Amino acid sequence: MSSRPEFQAPPEIFYNDVEARKYTNSSHIQDIQTKLSERALELLALPDDSIPRLLLDIGCGSGLSGETLSESGHHWIGLDISQAMLDVALDREVEGDLVLGDMGQGIGLRTGVIDGAISISAVQWLCNADKSSHEPRLRLKAFFGSLYRSLARGARAVFQVYPESVAQRELITSFAMRAGFSGGVVVDYPHSTKRRKEFLVLTCGPPSVSTALPTGKVEDEESCSDASSDDGDERTVSISERHRPTKKRKLTKKVRGRQWVLQKKEQMRKKGNIVPPDTKYTARKRKARF
Repeated sequence: MSSRPEFQAPPEIFYNDVEARKYTNSSHIQDIQTKLSERALELLALPDDSIPRLLLDIGCGSGLSGETLSESGHHWIGLDISQAMLDVALDREVEGDLVLGDMGQGIGLRTGVIDGAISISAVQWLCNADKSSHEPRLRLKAFFGSLYRSLARGARAVFQVYPESVAQRELITSFAMRAGFSGGVVVDYPHSTKRRKEFLVLTCGPPSVSTALPTGKVEDEESCSDASSDDGDERTVSISERHRPTKKRKLTKKVRGRQWVLQKKEQMRKKGNIVPPDTKYTARKRKARF
């Protein structure tokens, strides 16, 4: 886990000039970014009518994922916090419009102008408090709230994420739902260590039949039901633990009657304590109301 970039430095510092060019020039990174972007575009489920859409690439970096959007015939706006990454994108002459900004402070776009949004390996950065002024919950709220407003009604947003834990995944998802999104997590190849990928697929608006969650990809020998399950290794609960018989508790309650109270009062008197005298009302159960 220590090798993950988000654990080493804030994105605008980690991706300096050297790291940005090293990242962009890596053929391995280029191949991964292309495959993830193509999958994210597939999960967007845009209408197949050959009409170009205006898409938002959040955490666009040097424009590797944006190239996939351009090749599919769409227009796009790229948002990133690293100036060095955007400089590389300009050198590469990407076709999208580039914006330098912090997604944790909200997305400053007009209401309803975006037809879809993708993000590759960026949203989990919001869960880190890189500065004393950073509060992950407030940053997630600002991000998803502004994204919801900028998307057209019924548009989708697909985020490929690497959550650190189940708790982090649930944190991200919960703030997306609070903003008004519907959807959930789609897991590709859930039982593969290397190929497993998680996508948070959100729809702008309440859930409906048309906003049903897509099915994750699976290996050839796996069944389709395995892909639709949302249980990672960290969520697995064994059957033996789930159905372990519990010890039966005794339901009989000891009733402390008059004789017990009289014995206690006598013990207190022997110790020299001042105890009220015994009467016919001693240990008598009171009525519910007088």
